[in-house]
Amino acid sequence: QVQLVESGGGLVQPGGSLRLSCAASGSMFGFNMGWYRQAPGKERELVASITSGERTSYADSVKGRFTIYRDNIKNTMYLQMNSLKPEDTAVYYCNAPRVYPSGTYYFNWGQGTQVTVSS
Repeated sequence: QVQLVESGGGLVQPGGSLRLSCAASGSMFGFNMGWYRQAPGKERELVASITSGERTSYADSVKGRFTIYRDNIKNTMYLQMNSLKPEDTAVYYCNAPRVYPSGTYYFNWGQGTQVTVSS
C-alpha cells in the first residue's frame, strides 16, 4: 500500500500563491493522480488531475489559476496555486484513483494539508 503525504499548505492572503507537494512512498509511475480538497461542511471534490501520460484536467473553479505536475523520478506530485481566493480554503489531499468496472479505488487518504486564504 502506497503512503501519500501532502505538504506545503498555509495561510495566504487573497491573490497569493502556494505550492503543494504530494510525496509517495513508492513509485507512482503508470498511475493517474489527482489533487482533491474538502472545505468545512462540504464534500471532497477533485480539483486537478494528471494522467500517467501527463495529460491534465482541472475543475472549472481553478482553471487558469492552478497547475498540476509530477516528477516520477522523485515520486512527487505538485499543485501550484496562484491567484488564490477565500473560496479555495480547504484541506487538500492527493491520491491515485484506479477505475475498474466495480468502482473507483483509492490508496489510504493522508492527513492532507490545510490551505487558508484570508486577509
